[in-house]
Amino acid sequence: MSSGQPFGTFFLPGPTEVHPTVLQAMTRPMIAHRGKDFEALFARLQRGMRDVFRTARPILISSSSATGLMEASVRCAPAGPVLAVVNGAFSERFAHIARSCERDTDVLEVPLGRAVDPDELRRRVKQKRYAAVTLVHSETSTGALSDVRAATRVCRDSGALCLVDSVTGVAGVPLFFDEWEMDFALTGSQKALALPPGLALGVASAEYMQTAGAAKGRGLYFDLVEFESYAAKNQTPNTPVIPLFYALDVQLERIAAEGMEARWARHRAMAEQTWKWVDDAARRTGLPLRVLSPDGERSLTVSAVTLPPGVTGPQMAAAVRERGFVIGSGYGKLRETTFRIGHMGDHTPDRLALCLDACEEALVALTK
Repeated sequence: MSSGQPFGTFFLPGPTEVHPTVLQAMTRPMIAHRGKDFEALFARLQRGMRDVFRTARPILISSSSATGLMEASVRCAPAGPVLAVVNGAFSERFAHIARSCERDTDVLEVPLGRAVDPDELRRRVKQKRYAAVTLVHSETSTGALSDVRAATRVCRDSGALCLVDSVTGVAGVPLFFDEWEMDFALTGSQKALALPPGLALGVASAEYMQTAGAAKGRGLYFDLVEFESYAAKNQTPNTPVIPLFYALDVQLERIAAEGMEARWARHRAMAEQTWKWVDDAARRTGLPLRVLSPDGERSLTVSAVTLPPGVTGPQMAAAVRERGFVIGSGYGKLRETTFRIGHMGDHTPDRLALCLDACEEALVALTK
């Protein structure tokens, strides 16, 4: 979004648009990250993020992209093979991380646009004993939403930890870390939390942390044991990106004022608005448009929409940009055949409606 555009025009599936008051918070003066002011700030972030994750556990805050905590979750997991559930580009990244950490890694392939089937996952974990299973909650490249509660149960029954990437889930899609007895979940600042990129936030169960203390080769920067020990002192183990902590502080106040249930409801309303628009636009234009993921497997924060023949994802994104809105082209293997709309963060149905109108105008112009 350029400085001349109004808020509510940047519907990229991440980084998402950041409210001006949140951006302004980043201009506050620096403070000592081992001082009392920082500890008070960190304590506020803990309280706010615990409500977002629905947990009483410590929040692990890393000055990194979410990929950092993805790697941390693998490095700190118990020794043994890993099963990576792959249903898109970012779940494939999780698999690549496990291999790069020299883990014996198997893959459960899921068709693009689909969520993992808990029964299929159960069959795979019965065939071999795994130390951990990696899974993406909301797959940003396809708009598919997997049932992480069911997946966690399946993994626990088999004795495996379930490591969940909820980068486009947390703060936009309901996730109850404690109630669902999850092992590990992480998110990034630049998605449904609606902050600039640069923070990764996660939660680990007490059981996971007990095993992490015995994990060899877990490194230094992403040692979750050290993260938790410093969090107990309202500090970070490494120098934090203080301006983003300021931004998170202000954004958590805004999230609390809205309420998590209301925030989830707003995200559902925008998702359903987008899905209905796809169906209606297909009928109005006669174009073969559809939401890539089927009913019941769709994320509330990002939708991938199939394009008609002859129109590519980059062409679609460029045409919509000409009309004053930013959306995403397809990602990875779907780059040419889909476009993506990020209906998350601080966006509203009214502004989304204008973006969807621009998308329909672009489609009609591109298919003349």
